[in-house]
Amino acid sequence: MNEPIVARHWLAIAAPKAAPAIATTTVLALARIWNANGAEHSVGNAVLMGALSLGAAAAGVAAGNSTGDSVLVGTAFAASGALAFAGVAGYADGLPLPLLLWSLATAGAYGLAARYWRTDRRESVAYERQTSERREEYAHVERVESLRATTEIEVARSGAAYAEQLAQALITRATLPGFDPAVLERAGLPALPSADLSKEH
Repeated sequence: MNEPIVARHWLAIAAPKAAPAIATTTVLALARIWNANGAEHSVGNAVLMGALSLGAAAAGVAAGNSTGDSVLVGTAFAASGALAFAGVAGYADGLPLPLLLWSLATAGAYGLAARYWRTDRRESVAYERQTSERREEYAHVERVESLRATTEIEVARSGAAYAEQLAQALITRATLPGFDPAVLERAGLPALPSADLSKEH
């Protein structure tokens, strides 16, 4: 019943919280590298990224209509937004517009992630509560069973001790001078084995 307590490293706790900012910053950095390597004012590259973004958005709509899987739809729309952001950041000259889009994308990513974090937290709290209730219920059952077993053991011990004391008393009484088992039988007490043996002999 006692499970080991595992303390998570602070990096394991902080990594999911930093993931949206890391993702949008990575897209911005790669888009600016792409910009420096010839994507600035390149209509062909802008059209390519726009087409990819629209394709990802269409895939998200199709996934939502066919399967209704929110994770798949969210992933498709996130990919669409990332491609659109990369296209604009790669096409634009200067940093103000890419930085503005980066801040909007980061805020949007944290807004979506917070919803999933709340759901996960709610499910995790419900699971912990259910596990704790089940553990308490099993602990109560174990305590009751332990008390019952202890009581049975004590009753058995007291019965054995009583039988041993009775046997000792009978043996001691049989050794006393003037003890007659026939008198006990006439009084209605059960016959003693020793008396039966003495009659047989």
